[in-house]
Amino acid sequence: MEEYLNMPIKEVITKFPQAGDILSEYNIGCVPCSVGSCLLKDIVKIHNLSAEDEGELMARIAAIVYPGRKITRVKVSRYQSIKEKAAKELKYSPPIKRLVDEHTLIKKWLALIPDVVAKLDTQPALAREIIIKGVDFIRSYADKFHHAKEEEILFKYFDENLDIIKAMFADHDIARGHVRAVVEALEKKDKVALVEHLLAYRDLLAEHIKKEDEILYPWMDRNLSTRQVGELFAKFEEADGKFDKEVVEGCRRFIEGA
Repeated sequence: MEEYLNMPIKEVITKFPQAGDILSEYNIGCVPCSVGSCLLKDIVKIHNLSAEDEGELMARIAAIVYPGRKITRVKVSRYQSIKEKAAKELKYSPPIKRLVDEHTLIKKWLALIPDVVAKLDTQPALAREIIIKGVDFIRSYADKFHHAKEEEILFKYFDENLDIIKAMFADHDIARGHVRAVVEALEKKDKVALVEHLLAYRDLLAEHIKKEDEILYPWMDRNLSTRQVGELFAKFEEADGKFDKEVVEGCRRFIEGA
């Protein structure tokens, strides 16, 4: 099993597709991940499973990898307890909670995108106006205000060569690519490309935020000392203080009024 513990998760899932289904049952969303280079052993560690759940998960994967071997049977009731645990409200340190709260505004924009896309057929001028403002919101609030605190401050407290952090950087870069493509499609009046990249951005960011809120941030909180949490809070305060408050408020007004 050591060989597979040190294998990138996408390779494991490609070789044993059922492993992806098992991970999903434990609320480990490796199947839709855009990178998938995390090692299987690190995936288990990052998700902070209990010793019992970890043992059960690995026993089920081992049964797929080594069919025919005697593996401890997992009771169905275990899955219920896993879902109940996932449903519990997550607790965050103050600086991490700030990032989670910022996600709330970004998610409101993501929720608007399907309706804006539909308006391209019925109210094209209005839809394009909203999309232009949406691009400004993404670049100002989601990227310069929010992602900058992650990339320039939070991630510096960890090894940026860790696969999960590299995956977050990759998501940010892919998202920026979709935004550039949206702007280009607006200029060319290419509705097909416009819809394609808006929806792709929405899907990517929705999954990205879920990974951060439910996996990355809790893992980081578990590994930050009390002193580091205080430093992080002070650095976030300083970064936000330097950012144009009217720009932030304008972004909030746009989302609330859209």
